[in-house]
Parts: sequence; C-alpha cells; structure tokens
Amino acid sequence: MRLGVLQGRLTPPVNGHYQEFPNEWKQEIEKVKQLSLAGVEWLITPECNKNNPLLVSPNSLDEEKILSVCVDTLVNKRITDEDFLKDNLLPVCNALEETQIKNLTIPILDDSDLNDDLQRKKFCKIIKQFGDNFPNLNFCFEAEMPPAKLHEIICLCDNFYVTYDTGNITSCGVDHEHFIDFFRQKIINVHIKDRTYKRQTVKPLSGDTNFDLIFKCLSEINYNGFFILQTAREVSGDEFKTIRKHKKIFEEIHEKYF
Repeated sequence: MRLGVLQGRLTPPVNGHYQEFPNEWKQEIEKVKQLSLAGVEWLITPECNKNNPLLVSPNSLDEEKILSVCVDTLVNKRITDEDFLKDNLLPVCNALEETQIKNLTIPILDDSDLNDDLQRKKFCKIIKQFGDNFPNLNFCFEAEMPPAKLHEIICLCDNFYVTYDTGNITSCGVDHEHFIDFFRQKIINVHIKDRTYKRQTVKPLSGDTNFDLIFKCLSEINYNGFFILQTAREVSGDEFKTIRKHKKIFEEIHEKYF
C-alpha cells in the first residue's frame, strides 16, 4: 500500500486553520520517514502562497517524499476567472516542470464548486489550456459532484485524472461503487477521510463512509495509485500518534482486499 499523508496533518494547526501549509514542514518530512509513509501531498495555501518552498526553490526539496501537490489556493469563487487561474496555477505548473513531481490535485469544491453547468463550461475552456500546455503533468480533479458532470472535465485531456476523496463523495450523496466503476483507470489518487452525510469530518470508522466497500471496489479495478491520509484531526499536539493510529486502521483494511 502506497500510503501518504496530507501535508500539515503531522504538525499542530497553523493559526487555528484546519488545513494550512505547516511552519514545521521540514520536521514533518522527518516524521513521515519515521512512520514509514510513502510521502506527503504538498499544500499550496493562500497564507503562504508567495513564500511556499515549492514555488521559491523547487529543486531544493526531497522530491521522493512529495507524492503530489494540492493547490488549495484555487478554492475560491473566482475559479472560472482566467486571470485568477493563471496567477494561482501557472506558477505551480512551472515549478513542477523543474522537478520529478507529476501529480497535482485541483480542488473544485466548496467555494470553487462547479456543479453549475455554465460555470463548469467556462472552467473547461480555461483549464484545457493548462492540460495542453503541460502534457507531462497529471491534473487530478477533486470534486463533490455527480460523475457525469465531473467527466465533462476529465475527458478534455488525456492527462486529466481524478483525485477520489472518500469523505467528499460520501457527504455529497454519490454512490461509491458507481463512482469508482465510472472512472476506473482515471483514479490515480485517493484522499482518505471519513465523513457523515451531514458533511462533518469525523474520526475513521465513526462516520458514514463505507471503507470496506471502497477498498473492495478499488481492488476490483486494480487500483495501484497513492492513498493520502486526510483524516480528522484529534488532540492537538498528538498528531504523530493520531496519524500512526490512522495508518494502522487503513493498512489493515487494505490488506483485506488487496
């Protein structure tokens, strides 16, 4: 099982933010190694966008421990604005071109939700340019929408894929078995978290996400991509202990089906 963790989950929250680029990112990479995790999904967030090490000096990083990059700066109502997309996505793409890191997650949910047909059409026109201009990068879209709507984006370019977030799919009421079967080989990244139908992120195995079904279905499509722990935070200061516990839970489930 190629299991990683979302950056920041192994360090205390920054300024009270649930998901933010961590101040102690170097120490976190060492903790990843101690836990024998495959690596991190690197975060690009608004508060540290200008001085994020990936954008400032991409070649100075331990690339082997960066499995993918999540561009959280795109979670914004301006997601369909061409200038906004260029300002926030182009620097990331250019930085990745200097590295061996090929996967980047594009979140189209919450403030960047694209369930609206007109907004999605505008986005498709712009994002296709990125896919065409950066053919060596894998653009992985994380969404809370029915598969047919998401497919309108994924089918635009051969290098467009899916980041399948188990909690998001639960909370937006999409059937996991149908979602996995629909996208099959287009799923190359899986975010692991448990959510309730009321959109609350909770401790693993305490919500409404059926992980046995999910891992069974992923096994049936021969999924061999990364799994990224994006699980609920527990006691602040005990992040290492929490992730170690969550790691064990999902390794045991994985072993049942793979």
